[in-house]
Amino acid sequence: MSSISAMITSLKNNKRTRVSTFDKIKNFKEGKNIQVSFAKKASPYQLKKIKEKIQDENKRLLKRNIIIIITCISIMIYAIGFVKF
Repeated sequence: MSSISAMITSLKNNKRTRVSTFDKIKNFKEGKNIQVSFAKKASPYQLKKIKEKIQDENKRLLKRNIIIIITCISIMIYAIGFVKF
């Protein structure tokens, strides 16, 4: 019976007044939107350098992850080779 009472309690707790989507759209005000602005400006050259740096970091991380995965797989294959069924 406890599961039924828990279900009933859950249903009672979920009963709340929900705002209609149409009311949300009707009461939407343009002034509440947050505009993103940056005080510092970057030159196209700086943006290019940042992009290249991030791409180099991602390449290094990918290579490292591939090496780690290949090493782990080869160790597992080597270890499984010693186990005889």
